[in-house]
Amino acid sequence: MEQLHSFSSRARMLPSHSPQPSVVGPEGQRITLESLPPPNTKRWVIRRKAEVVAAVRGGLLTLEDACQRYALTVEEFLSWQRAIEQFGLPGLRTTRLQDYRPGTLRAAAPRPVDAVPEGA
Repeated sequence: MEQLHSFSSRARMLPSHSPQPSVVGPEGQRITLESLPPPNTKRWVIRRKAEVVAAVRGGLLTLEDACQRYALTVEEFLSWQRAIEQFGLPGLRTTRLQDYRPGTLRAAAPRPVDAVPEGA
């Protein structure tokens, strides 16, 4: 049986002894349609995003099916995929988004200007 070592490589369908198709997930686990995040997922943690990307890459879901199932835009899904390709799983952290996306570095917050009396 072939072993897959890295999530960063394209996800592939795994040979399976069960009738359910599966792909390799971000942590090396088997992902089936039943083990994917539920369609009503509201909290998108790194692992869940990566599982959906792996499912699409491996052919478990089509891009259209994933977007419809999870109410995602194509752009949102593709941003997850690009983040994984460019930065690995840490690129999916929403709190770090500004640090990973080129051209979107956070500008320093404007400092309040001390009021200067007129004529001073």
